[in-house]
Amino acid sequence: MAISRSQLVKELEPGLNVLFGLEYDRYEQEHREIFDVETSDRAFEEEVMLSGFGAAQTKAEGSAVVFDTAQETFTARYTHETIALAFSITEEAVEDNLYDRLSSRYTKALARSMAHTKQVKAANILNNAFSTSYTGGDGQPLLDTAHPTVSAGSLANEPTTAADLNETSLEDAMINISTNFKDERGLKTAIMGRKLVIPPQLQFVAERLLATPYRVGTADNDINAMRSMGMLPEGYAINHFLTDTDAWFVKTDAPNGLKMFERAALRNNMEGDFDTGNVRYKSRERYSFGFSDWRGLYGSPGAEDRL
Repeated sequence: MAISRSQLVKELEPGLNVLFGLEYDRYEQEHREIFDVETSDRAFEEEVMLSGFGAAQTKAEGSAVVFDTAQETFTARYTHETIALAFSITEEAVEDNLYDRLSSRYTKALARSMAHTKQVKAANILNNAFSTSYTGGDGQPLLDTAHPTVSAGSLANEPTTAADLNETSLEDAMINISTNFKDERGLKTAIMGRKLVIPPQLQFVAERLLATPYRVGTADNDINAMRSMGMLPEGYAINHFLTDTDAWFVKTDAPNGLKMFERAALRNNMEGDFDTGNVRYKSRERYSFGFSDWRGLYGSPGAEDRL
């Protein structure tokens, strides 16, 4: 249904000072703090995890060299979604100069709606990261204690006992990432934590943990080891679309971790309808969010979620 003059009666009244409600600021780029953005030219993208080789063997003099075999372990698939929204204004509203007055306001509202949906879809990857209903290519949730491997046993990217964000749990996370994030064949990797991702409710905790020069909650004048050692060099990012108020996440520098594929960039189109005379305006884009390698993230749902 088109926006008509009856819906905009106040706009026709003389002496109107201001119309409000369509020009709030918006959060529109928070996904870039979490996802590496790539472009796509097909209906979906697939990425295949390769196992690599085991440790090299000592070759005795005159003996044959040992051959090893790499293999494909699992496939991550990104299926793009089309996101679109539109509005129209009647021919009569256009004749009464309402289009010129309102088009810029409603296009801003349209942009905010498109941005909101993108951020919700991005955050849902983390919001569902602990759920067995949302699994990755290896058959496990993004964050799990039993990711299968070729020959390294089961690996974890969440603590065995869920913990709230504090000094101890964050230090444990950094240790686990640097020591337990092995590859598919059990070789150690140099993966490190880069950034803490949190909901707004944890921003003050994160600031105290990462920004203060001394340890919090103690009068011993101990240094803040996280800060002095340069841990989490990208600091912390607040995501306003996370739904769990005590869940927290550490983004790592593992390649091919969390990704967004942009199939078609945001496009805005305007056209007139011959039969009705209405003016129609549409926004549309195509993209997908997901993850390939679970080593791109470490996280905890918070202690209350596992009681």
